[in-house]
Amino acid sequence: MADTATLKLPLLAASQAQKHVTMNEALARIDAALQLSVVSRSLVTPPVLAEEGECYLVPLGGVNAWDNEDGKLAFYLNGGWEFLSPLAGWKLFVGDEAVDVRFDGVEWQDNPLSSSPFGASMRAETVEFDFDVGTGASALTGFVIPQGSVVLAVTGLVVTAITGTLSDWSLGVDTSDARYGSGLGIGAGSWVRGLTGQPQAYYGNTQLKLTANGGDFAGGTVRLAVHLLRFDLPRP
Repeated sequence: MADTATLKLPLLAASQAQKHVTMNEALARIDAALQLSVVSRSLVTPPVLAEEGECYLVPLGGVNAWDNEDGKLAFYLNGGWEFLSPLAGWKLFVGDEAVDVRFDGVEWQDNPLSSSPFGASMRAETVEFDFDVGTGASALTGFVIPQGSVVLAVTGLVVTAITGTLSDWSLGVDTSDARYGSGLGIGAGSWVRGLTGQPQAYYGNTQLKLTANGGDFAGGTVRLAVHLLRFDLPRP
């Protein structure tokens, strides 16, 4: 029986018996592929308890039912796996990473704003994490801002009140303590929206720095998000 060219939907044949079976199969595939999202793109082994209609992007090295299906979309339909090869321009949302990706005909690009025929791209990215504030006059968050990126802003929310002898705090980097905000509140729900006056380039991996003003930190948790642009090289 012939299928459609793009989504491989089964077509009804003339004088076909049980037309509802073919029609339902086509509708199930449309339901899975329309407004496309995948649960994950990192699992190499198919989940044992997949739910009807779930979709995964098979990474390199897929095994068992996903063997030799690398790079394809795997739909769990009618109790089994069906596969679909993506076409250039297809977009999908990766649920466990909260990332929008687009297929350029060769590979998937994360959060692309623009791209070239050979894969050069400009992409937007938000790096979000919860940081538990320790004790002392300042705290470094560990690697956060990736090298070769341009930061547009850093935002944050105090999710657990910051304690200690401080009156308020500042957010920046090691070379500029208050680049992304100063006089920031310490109570739960206090927030920061630190816009850069002009886009700030970082040429090496860089940590954020929290500085206590008027005293020291004793504890608390801050949810921070770095909003940045990254730039991919063209392929050979």
